[in-house]
Amino acid sequence: MGTRTPVGIAQAAITLSQLSQGRFLLGLGSSGPQVIEGLHGVPFARPLARMRETVEVIHRVLAGEKISFEGRHVAIPLPGGEGKPMRLSTRAEHEIPIYLATLSPAMLTLTGEIADGWLGTSFVPEGAADAYFAHLDAGLAEAGRSRAELDICQGAEVAFADDEDDLREMLGERKKKLAFSLGGMGSAKTNFYYNAYGRQGWADTAAEIRQLWQSGDRDGAAELVTDEMVLGTTLIGTRDMVRDRLRVWRDTGVDTVRFYPAGDSLEDRLDTLANAIELARGLD
Repeated sequence: MGTRTPVGIAQAAITLSQLSQGRFLLGLGSSGPQVIEGLHGVPFARPLARMRETVEVIHRVLAGEKISFEGRHVAIPLPGGEGKPMRLSTRAEHEIPIYLATLSPAMLTLTGEIADGWLGTSFVPEGAADAYFAHLDAGLAEAGRSRAELDICQGAEVAFADDEDDLREMLGERKKKLAFSLGGMGSAKTNFYYNAYGRQGWADTAAEIRQLWQSGDRDGAAELVTDEMVLGTTLIGTRDMVRDRLRVWRDTGVDTVRFYPAGDSLEDRLDTLANAIELARGLD
């Protein structure tokens, strides 16, 4: 979100919606200071207010309004400049739902208040009531909305293991990636993945992993990641395991699943995706 203007986002959304004949869903996320400031060189400060103002401007653009907006972080036209309020010449031909990818409690509350859907990640259904849904529901209540008005869209990697040895190898590979998420996906002070795992019962373990990772002991950090931490937030296992996990997701309140299929080639990933879709559609 921080690397694009709200109107630029809306323009891209309209184009993609028309190209896809109305199938496009707009997903927005604030990222974090490491990427926004460290890679793009723009401020990350006050992401909550920026997100609220960005969504408000996008709604106005999609409605075909002439844009005049004065917020704390978004001002259109530029104050003191020569520009006058304008509207886009291209109009949205289809409804464009706005989904927010959020993890922190405040952002989750905002999602419940203003979004059409939530793009969840680092999701453990057994701990979701307190870690996620309580905050989403608070936002829904603030806006006078019900859970049925928010698409709970959860995503995770899906991979199928042939047997226990295959699963053990898969888990080992993913432990390294999870250690990176907890120790390196963010600044020394701000890491939303780390915080999310902490809220779901792994605060002490996550703290040890981050300490080792940031001290340079990447292998030691990966060794502390447990099987449960990987299995709890992914769809990895035998077909029966993945089917059972999908059923738990559904019963917990997940409406839509985003599959990230594993595989060494495009053909492998498509096969994985096809198997996952078959399991999801066949849930009793």
